[in-house]
Amino acid sequence: MVKTAQADTLPLGDLPNWRYPDPRVEVLDKRFKAKVGNAAIERIATGFRWAEGPVYVRDYRCLIWSDIPNNRMMRWNEEDGHLSVFRQPSNYTNGNTRDRQGRLLSCEHDSRRLVRTEHDGKITVLIDSFDGKKLNAPNDVVVASDDSIWFTDPGYGIFGFYEGHKDTSEQPPRVYRIDGKTGKASIVVDSFDKPNGLAFAPDEKKLYVIDTGLTHGGRSNMRVLDVDIGTGKVTADKVFAENFAPGFTDGVRIDVDGNVWCSMGWADPKEDGVRIYAPTGDLIGKIHIPETCANLCFGGPKRNRLFICGSTSVYATYVETQGALVP
Repeated sequence: MVKTAQADTLPLGDLPNWRYPDPRVEVLDKRFKAKVGNAAIERIATGFRWAEGPVYVRDYRCLIWSDIPNNRMMRWNEEDGHLSVFRQPSNYTNGNTRDRQGRLLSCEHDSRRLVRTEHDGKITVLIDSFDGKKLNAPNDVVVASDDSIWFTDPGYGIFGFYEGHKDTSEQPPRVYRIDGKTGKASIVVDSFDKPNGLAFAPDEKKLYVIDTGLTHGGRSNMRVLDVDIGTGKVTADKVFAENFAPGFTDGVRIDVDGNVWCSMGWADPKEDGVRIYAPTGDLIGKIHIPETCANLCFGGPKRNRLFICGSTSVYATYVETQGALVP
């Protein structure tokens, strides 16, 4: 008899055995004030192989994310729950975000490039090489208030055929910055094993970067860098959190109070979901889902709805805070 995974049997809507307050939202420290007593965790969409890179488009009340192995991007309409394919093929897109002009930026694994979708739907290639050598496979991306673009390039898209294609790496794993005025790319830091998710603090003076090097015998932690968004210069670099192994975190977002929300998975199923850290690095809360969690983002008209990409499904819950990311 084949044992059915819990995720295969869950219907859409509130998770089984839910009640108010939802016990899956766990308060570990009184500094975690985001739990809403009468809000449950909902499963809003399912049927994917590996959901990643969520971005909320407030103009159209929709969530867009990547279903990497299926080589497509999905779209969920918040107004009526309609699910549709946004783009296919997608060049095995992973991370997505929006710039300050509302354009979609996407990290394409298969083409090894970072692209922008213009308002008329045309695709502009922002970068596919550095110093004359191909990028590995851009993974995640954020945009600062000065229009500079910051992205990670660990290389997961060229390690095999499931999420891209097998190829040779020509660059070390790095975090890059693209100047918002000149379009020139520069190296922010190259001391990560596998730089992955990244996000700015509300004042943009700190950049949080996840290292998923554990997948290739390296580290499993999150570091925080003191940065100058105008130059890309790093003045301090330290470990922010590192109690993830034998699992690891992947995606990260920051709320308006500077709390750090990150995904968790790949180890104890009881830890699958989201972890919330105070700006000091103390773990203050957890949100549990029944699948390994890859990424997350804040959305909704008030930026107070948390969207969570699990393995095969997307989940959502309202929280008593707002995401710091603009737009």
